[in-house]
Amino acid sequence: MLVEAAAQAPFTQAQPITSVIFDVHSTLIDQGDSDAWLSIALARSGHHLEPGEHAELSAFLDRVWENARVFDPTSERDLSTEAHERVFHLLLAQGPAIDGALAAALYEAILDTWHVYDDAVPTLHALRELGVRVALLSNAALALRTVLDREGLTALVDAILLSCEIGVVKPELASFTAALQALGSTPAETLMVGDSGHDDVGGTGLGMRTLILPRTRGPVHGLALVTGLVRASRELSS
Repeated sequence: MLVEAAAQAPFTQAQPITSVIFDVHSTLIDQGDSDAWLSIALARSGHHLEPGEHAELSAFLDRVWENARVFDPTSERDLSTEAHERVFHLLLAQGPAIDGALAAALYEAILDTWHVYDDAVPTLHALRELGVRVALLSNAALALRTVLDREGLTALVDAILLSCEIGVVKPELASFTAALQALGSTPAETLMVGDSGHDDVGGTGLGMRTLILPRTRGPVHGLALVTGLVRASRELSS
């Protein structure tokens, strides 16, 4: 489907970037340290793990979502909260054996360690100063809006589109079309920024330029590249 759409995308002259669509998780927001996530869940559940058990489970949690497509190839988890929780527990069961109460506490604490990368807010401010319209487009069936509010991102963007609200997931073209409509923009003048070479590249089928910044560790994610691309696109077209 994406290959056919890409083949049909019109070839147009490069245009200045006037709109940017960002993925959220691992693009603007870091999921945080799995050790801290586990510690929160242990405290809430009243459980205790030996140091070796703690380290083993923490390492597993850091990559717990990487096999999600094995259990959920069509991303149903991103369309409903019930499916999201079910898939999480299926994934968790592939790791070290844990008590059901701890498993429940881990799910409840998922968002507690999510925080913006240090360069996220400055990048959004810089884009606003450049007159760029910004949308967030996320495959999510979590209370992500509470995180966006808490981290100060909501007020800095023009539109927020969550898969569980619009009923479609990336990389489906309809997801990117919805974001373009929300921005009043076209593919040729929009840049998509994400971390996934699978989910976030769907807009290329519409002729949308796409920047992939794979998940990084540490407080800075390299988002200054976005404003650099915006400025470069304007210089090339002037």
